[in-house]
Amino acid sequence: MDFNHFLSSYMPDPAYGGQRLFADMVEQATTAERLGYRGVTIPEHHLINLLLTPSPLQMAVKLSCETDRMELVTSVAALPLRDMRVFAGEVIQADILTDGRLILGVGRGAFAYEMARMGSSIEESRAKFDESLDVLIALMTTEEVSWNGDFYQFEPLTVMPRPMTQPMPKLMVAVMNPPGIAAYTRRGFNIQTTPLAGRPDLFRAQIAAHKEAKAEMGEAGRPLRIMMSRIIYCARDVADARHKVEMAYEYYSRFDNLFTGPGIVRNGVIQPLPRQQTIEELEENLIICPPDEMVERLGEYRDTGIDEVILSSNLGQPQGEHLEAMERFATEVKPHLEQRAAAA
Repeated sequence: MDFNHFLSSYMPDPAYGGQRLFADMVEQATTAERLGYRGVTIPEHHLINLLLTPSPLQMAVKLSCETDRMELVTSVAALPLRDMRVFAGEVIQADILTDGRLILGVGRGAFAYEMARMGSSIEESRAKFDESLDVLIALMTTEEVSWNGDFYQFEPLTVMPRPMTQPMPKLMVAVMNPPGIAAYTRRGFNIQTTPLAGRPDLFRAQIAAHKEAKAEMGEAGRPLRIMMSRIIYCARDVADARHKVEMAYEYYSRFDNLFTGPGIVRNGVIQPLPRQQTIEELEENLIICPPDEMVERLGEYRDTGIDEVILSSNLGQPQGEHLEAMERFATEVKPHLEQRAAAA
């Protein structure tokens, strides 16, 4: 099981500013490489102060200049917000400028507020995503592509330059529901998923759907991978863990406002709303704990067959605490999990 650090770019106070926000992301990425993470993931969201990265491809190119070997994963680029004729060329260029370290994670978009204000409704996002994905793959793998679909109609054209990575840059699809995970796996896609703050039985169902679909595919499914994103914070002690759970509760009061709620945003700041889930229930479903407990809890993840865990740990804490938690995980948790894997 590999580990990946999520550059979550959460900015509770807009006065913090984009320059400091993105500098923090770069520092976290260089720290992750030094500590032996396989890669970093880069979100994409617009118009809001949570998961704020308007151009994940630009950030991937910047990080490729600051690091030497890590995978640079978008998590995720929302295809319905883009014109694939433009985006295909941007992906190819980013793949070239990152020396092939780019892994393009793509999805349909998650926040109705954001998508509606950018002219692409959440209601049609699934159909638009599926067609956009087909168009994107065709443009990157084939010359003189024409299209006549529900969302795209165009005469033959060739995206230039042609891809450096053949047959196209590496691709992953983000999907949460287990039947969707199985369907995209059968189509030959690597998977990104998350249960968000859901119960553990959801992540087990997500992993099982991927593994069962791979098994049905035989040899063709063997190389396919699944990445699981979770809120994982390696706390100093029990008191620090409790404080970070409280911060996570505040974080989700904003996240839920957009993901399942009414989308109340003022001047780019997501308003916190009351949650039905109690803080104790949230604590049970997240992995915010000291190192010894984390070794045990992540052992279950390894046993389910997850290929890579994405550690999302930015809950609004200061950058120094964030970097210290990364260091604790790498020195007090990661080696124990690697030793158990080797023994197994």
